[in-house]
Amino acid sequence: MTAIWQFMKRNYKVILLVVALAAALWSFIPSKKSNDPNPEKEAFLMGVLNLVLQNAHYHPVELNDDFSEKVFTNYLKIIDGNKRYLLQTDIDGLNKYKTELDDEFKNQQIGFFNESYSVFTARLKEAKTYYKDILENPIDFSVKESINTDYEKQPWAKSKEELRERWRKQLKLSVLSGIEDKLKLQENDTLNKEPKKPFAELEKESRETALKSLNEFFEFFEEISRDEWLSVYVNTLLEQFDPHTNYFAPDDKQKFDESMSGSMEGIGAQLRKKDSNVEITEIIPGGPAMKQGELENGDVILKVAQGDEQPVDVAGMRLEKVVKMIKGKKGTTVKLTVKKVDGSVKVISIVRDEFEIEDTFAKSSVIETPQGTYGIIHLPKFYINFENKKNRDAFKDVAKEIEHLKEQNVEGIVMDLRNNGGGSLQTVVNMVGLFIPQGPVVQVKTKSGSNDVLYDRDNKIQWSGPLVVLINNYSASASEIFAAAIQDYNRGLVLGSKHSYGKGTVQNLIDLNRFGNKEIGDLGAMKFTTQKFYRVNGGSTQLKGVESDIVLPDRFLYIDTGERDNDNAMQWDKIAKARYTTFDFNFAPIIEKSKQRVAANNEFKLLDESAQWVKEQKDDNSFPLQYEEYIARSKQLEEQSKKFNVLKKYKNSLTFKSLPGEEALIKNDTVQQNKRNRWFKSLNNDMYVNEAVNVLKDLKAIN
Repeated sequence: MTAIWQFMKRNYKVILLVVALAAALWSFIPSKKSNDPNPEKEAFLMGVLNLVLQNAHYHPVELNDDFSEKVFTNYLKIIDGNKRYLLQTDIDGLNKYKTELDDEFKNQQIGFFNESYSVFTARLKEAKTYYKDILENPIDFSVKESINTDYEKQPWAKSKEELRERWRKQLKLSVLSGIEDKLKLQENDTLNKEPKKPFAELEKESRETALKSLNEFFEFFEEISRDEWLSVYVNTLLEQFDPHTNYFAPDDKQKFDESMSGSMEGIGAQLRKKDSNVEITEIIPGGPAMKQGELENGDVILKVAQGDEQPVDVAGMRLEKVVKMIKGKKGTTVKLTVKKVDGSVKVISIVRDEFEIEDTFAKSSVIETPQGTYGIIHLPKFYINFENKKNRDAFKDVAKEIEHLKEQNVEGIVMDLRNNGGGSLQTVVNMVGLFIPQGPVVQVKTKSGSNDVLYDRDNKIQWSGPLVVLINNYSASASEIFAAAIQDYNRGLVLGSKHSYGKGTVQNLIDLNRFGNKEIGDLGAMKFTTQKFYRVNGGSTQLKGVESDIVLPDRFLYIDTGERDNDNAMQWDKIAKARYTTFDFNFAPIIEKSKQRVAANNEFKLLDESAQWVKEQKDDNSFPLQYEEYIARSKQLEEQSKKFNVLKKYKNSLTFKSLPGEEALIKNDTVQQNKRNRWFKSLNNDMYVNEAVNVLKDLKAIN
């Protein structure tokens, strides 16, 4: 993801053209209809989206009948993928739009969305009667029958009776699963001397649990606004261009900005829904709530007031709505009426402020072994604050972590980029520069076909010692640029899954309000693909990802994951390589030693076997619904999986320690201490980190 200023710099001509053309859209805005929420705004939004995509997207798709049919099918799959709400007659009624959605998009219309929304909400109400009626009476588990949960291959139900039958079987499976769980709890409860509950009581409790869960699910479903459903439809249109082109409604745009910057404005507390209430689960260190000192974990929020306004009762309110009410601009006041753990009720006034979300930032640990001291840096994303470059970003934070680790005399560093979905393009370019002298880091190809090479201009190498980059199937985008550059420069070794995610495209975020005016309302923003990036060796990371130098087995080893699973993904291609000089390291013996270790390691052997078993189970979608058959099948699967339970007990012999500066910061902060201890525990249970350290030891010998 590039910053907005980078987007403007490289694409200003396209944007100027699009802005100029946007004026023409006003002539197509229809007159307002009495029952529509805001047809002017919706029509204008559709026009702006189409205009920007056709003129600025890297590879705009043709709006034709094929496009329309894909949108039609995918949207129905999103709103009713399990085929438990809509009937075949509903689909027949909507089929008139199947080849018209491209024309609707061009003409700024949403007839299909309006009609499908009306049909779906009506069927949603009917579905509530099905599950409540079915769960009212005991279920007969003596009948021999089965259910296939591969819903995509099933036809739409032809009648309400057939639809109700699908609900009956699905609920029967759910209650069966609940009974099994309760039986296991009874069997494992050796301390409780109370008599075991009879089957009928377990069955009744499981039905009640299923009913409660569905009531909560439907309550959430019914609270989804029409605007939110429209966002879902709009994104179905946009994702036909490529999987990473998305629309952000105004609230979603704010969440995206917060995610990228690692900071937000509010009170600094995490909330969760508990029954019909909203409960405080964590007070963010350094945030306004912690500084104010009265709000505590376990407090239940009863009412929310903005400044001196009247408080609003939030009991039963959707969590997202409560969060939105509590968050707000820096310097404003929110008053929370809370029920304390001791039962007392108190009004707490908190002045909102900007605070950082510590879990999104880089963190490091010293690793002590009998053979030497090493370091690990965990980076969840390549974060940056687009609006304020003075705030912390991933490049500056990682540079600091390296310096701190060097002060501890570490002899090698693991860069852990597992599950890192990417972030700022310029940030990753700068970060690669911490490990190489000046040179090209990544190549970028624009819509026009011209190539741009992004360089590290600083000749300084901050870390010149042994380096291992840990990746997995979900290391994407900027993570792949980093891993690819380290690999192409022969600077270090990439270790982990067979390949990374495979996202080799660059997205830019554009505020759609630049095309409208304040009277029409907030249009939100759009993230869309404007460029493709390529390794310095000329190959794209798109689709293929980065292949590890040392492949370690994982649960998804035999299942295709990542970009290649997306139907609309752009294809792999290659351009000319950039001019760069590689490091003169011979990693072949290191790779061979690691392969031998992995091949001889019993845990990795078992993990490989587990991955094969996962692949076999993935396609088994049939479940018996007769009690004895279900339990027998469940026990068979449990018996098969028992051999893999030893993997949960794995523990390496590494010792993880916080840096001295970190120790001082969390000395009196039990929340941060617990988080740090949980991280260390996960690292001790991590066989991939263990092998990464083994590789560092081997690299040290040749360094």
